Amino acid sequence: MENRLRIYNTLTRKVEQFIPNAEGKVAMYTCGPTVYHFAHIGNLRSYIMEDLLEKTLRYMGYDVKRVMNITDVGHLSSDADTGEDKMLKGAKREHKTVMEIAKFYTDAFFADCKDLNIKTPDVVEPATGCIPEFIHMIESLMEKGFAYESGGNIYFDTSKLRDYYVLSNHSEEELLVGVRDDVDEDENKRNKTDFVLWFTKSKFEDQELKWESPWGMGYPGWHIECSCISMKHLGEYMDIHCGGVDNIFPHHTNEIAQSEAYLGHKWCNYWFHVHHLNDKAGKMSKSKGEFLTVSLLKSKGYDPRVYRLFCLQSHYRKPLEFSFDALDNAGAAYDKLVKRIGSLQKGNEKEVDQEKFAAYKARFEEALGDDLNSSMALTVIYDMLKDDMSDATKYALAEDFDRVLSLDLTTAYAAKEAEANGDVDAAMESYILEKIEERKAAKKAKDFARADEIRAELLEKGIVLEDTREGVKWKRA
Repeated sequence: MENRLRIYNTLTRKVEQFIPNAEGKVAMYTCGPTVYHFAHIGNLRSYIMEDLLEKTLRYMGYDVKRVMNITDVGHLSSDADTGEDKMLKGAKREHKTVMEIAKFYTDAFFADCKDLNIKTPDVVEPATGCIPEFIHMIESLMEKGFAYESGGNIYFDTSKLRDYYVLSNHSEEELLVGVRDDVDEDENKRNKTDFVLWFTKSKFEDQELKWESPWGMGYPGWHIECSCISMKHLGEYMDIHCGGVDNIFPHHTNEIAQSEAYLGHKWCNYWFHVHHLNDKAGKMSKSKGEFLTVSLLKSKGYDPRVYRLFCLQSHYRKPLEFSFDALDNAGAAYDKLVKRIGSLQKGNEKEVDQEKFAAYKARFEEALGDDLNSSMALTVIYDMLKDDMSDATKYALAEDFDRVLSLDLTTAYAAKEAEANGDVDAAMESYILEKIEERKAAKKAKDFARADEIRAELLEKGIVLEDTREGVKWKRA
């Protein structure tokens, strides 16, 4: 199979030809949400671009198996294993149990994904479903001398590795402990870069979720989750691992450390990271400014697909600055684009110019193959619409491209029109369209009196016809 995708690999810090381990098959893993609160739109930028990657791989003919975890235990308020448990924090905030919080915010996350046309991964596994796997890996790491017990917790010993910083390219002097929060030094660690594999009850007396283990009642650390869940569903060799740039250190660095120490060989070949969404004050987060969620955007009248387009207009490896003015511009572009495509006559397969179709499809795939250049892929659509090819060819291309872009290019405008036309049922809509065709035939036969009669008949039924450059439109009077 021809490898047509070139992608930036964080591991090697360069753009490389993507070559999976198995011919035509891709084992893909994406870090899922910690379900203690709503996902903000900065989080969701990563999921949109990971969705674009998966759909691009499928578009290019790969058989993709994508796995994602749900973190419902073990993620502390600092990524470096200190502070309060995020799930416990959410439960206290809302006076619910941890599992009630997990269920509510997991459902909310997938509702956001549905609004943004993000495909649900083939496998979604909550951390609480893999406790035996976590314990097994930790026991193995201890047997191999990569882990130790101290102060009631089990730690991974990073001093046993030749290159702990292989992914992050840090040096020990440059190390920033806890990239998201200020943290306290953990005196139980042998080395400052060591990280927790298993917490016992000595960590938090009020921890709600705890399990029996060889080291006492406790719960897993955050970093062990993704390693075990990915191996459970994808095996010992993974092609591509995805996440936001803030996952690079320490989370993904720690995943590589424990996974390769456990397996004894290289684990994942390609690491795909999406850059931050910023506002004027800096990186977007849940703790500052207006907490921007998909629900908030909808309440302000924005179509979630407009936010998807806004993200696709920029490259995933560049910081993207959010403002409502920028979103308004994306909204205007989206409305214009789907209206233009909605005006195309679909035609049939025989009317599609196969030569033109193949040429534009190749251009679209080339743009995506160039490290997911989504803005260039959008440019191909605009160029295609300006071409003098038939409507049927343009419609077929828009439908084909939307397999990756997922902007509802061929259906959004009709849906908007139907929504604007209120309670018109299918029978009435069919009648209106028949009358429009009858009027078109009358005008073609120069029977303008009959054309005017049809317009008047529809007006009596509360339907107004508008003759536009894109064809005849109708709406409620």
